[in-house]
Amino acid sequence: MKPRMVNPSVRLLLLLAIISLAIFYLAENSRHKKQAPYYDLKMKAATIDQRCQDVIKREIENRKIAIDLENDPNGTGLIGEQNTLITTDLGELRSKLIATNPNFAAVLVEMFKDAGLKRGDKIAVCLTGSLPGANIALYAACEAMGLNPVVISSVGSSTWGANHPEFTWLDMEKALFDEKLIRQRSVAASLGGGTDNGRGLSLSGRKILLEAIKRNDVELIYTGNLDNIMKAGGSLKQNVDKRMEIFDRNVKGQPYKAFVNIGGGLASLGSSQNGKLIPSGVNFNLSENNFPAIGVINLMAERKIPIIHILRLGDIAHQYGLPIEVSPAPILGEDSIFFRDQYSIASTIIYTSILILIVVAFIRIDIKYYIKRQTNILFPMRREEDPEL
Repeated sequence: MKPRMVNPSVRLLLLLAIISLAIFYLAENSRHKKQAPYYDLKMKAATIDQRCQDVIKREIENRKIAIDLENDPNGTGLIGEQNTLITTDLGELRSKLIATNPNFAAVLVEMFKDAGLKRGDKIAVCLTGSLPGANIALYAACEAMGLNPVVISSVGSSTWGANHPEFTWLDMEKALFDEKLIRQRSVAASLGGGTDNGRGLSLSGRKILLEAIKRNDVELIYTGNLDNIMKAGGSLKQNVDKRMEIFDRNVKGQPYKAFVNIGGGLASLGSSQNGKLIPSGVNFNLSENNFPAIGVINLMAERKIPIIHILRLGDIAHQYGLPIEVSPAPILGEDSIFFRDQYSIASTIIYTSILILIVVAFIRIDIKYYIKRQTNILFPMRREEDPEL
C-alpha cells in the first residue's frame, strides 16, 4: 500500500483560524465605554446650554410666537421661519437643528481645549443670527471653562435662524444675560447681509434690525448713511476695519488667545467662498493660505492665534460624534463626545499571549510533521518494514 499523504497543516490552519476568531471576539467584547477627556467640563457646558434653551423657549412662549413643530420637532424655539423681513439669505435647516442639541456645547469645549485655551483667556468672536443654537453653545462653553469672549454679532439671519422680527438674536442674548446665565453679551452689532450693511434686505427689514440693535443698547456697526438709509454708502471693507477696531479697543492689555467665527457673516469671513474654503473646526495655520477676499477671520489668523470656524455643522457632528438627526431629542451627556471606547488592557494581553502560545504550538506540530515527512521521503521504509502492509 502507498504511504498516507494527508497534510495535517490544512487542518491546523483551519483550527488556528477558528481559535483566532474566537479570541478576537472575546477581545472585542472586553471593550467598555470610558469618560472622554474633559468630561466634567463638557457636562457642565451642556447643562448650561440646556438651561439657556429653556429660557429661550419660555421667552418664545411668553411672546406668543408660534413654534413650527414640523421644522422644529423638539420645540426648542431656536428654529425660526423660512422667510421674514430680516431673512438675509438661504440656510440649511439640518445645520440649524444640529445646533439645537445641547451637547453641541461639549464640542465647543473640546475645540477650545484643542486650541490650548484655559480659564481666564480672552477670545474674539463673530456671530450671526443664523445659528442661534451654536451661539448659545459658544456662550455655554465659555461659562463652563471661564473664558472671556468679546462678541460682535450681525443681527440678520438666514432661513430657519433667529429671524423673528420681534425676537432677534440680540433679544435672545439679552434674555440669557438678564437671567445671569451668561456674563457677557455682544459689544457691537451690524445688520449683516451683503456689505454687512443689510444689502439684500428691504427698507423695512433694515429698520427692524436697526431698532433691535438700539433697544438692546449695543454699539452699531454701520458704515452707510444713517440719516437716509435709502442712500448707498459704506463698504464691506469698512465694516471689517470697524470690527477690528472694536476688537482692539476691547483688548485692555490681555491679547486674544483665539478667534471664533460662527455662521457665514461676510464681514467675518470676507466672502462666501472663504466660508467654503476654510475647514470647519480648529485651524492653526490659516494665514499661510491664499483666499479670494479678506475678512476678520483672515486678519486674526495673521496674528498667529488659533481660528475656530463653525460652519457646515453636519461635518462637525460627524467628526465629534453628534447625531445628524435630532428627533427623538438628544439626551444630555449621552452622545459620543462624552465617551470613548476602550479595550481592557489586561484582557488584551492575556488573549494575545494565549494566541501566541497556540501559534507557537501549532508551528512546532507542523515542523515536526514536515521533518518526519521529509525524512520518509529521503529514507523510505522497506516494504517489509511498512506497518501498513
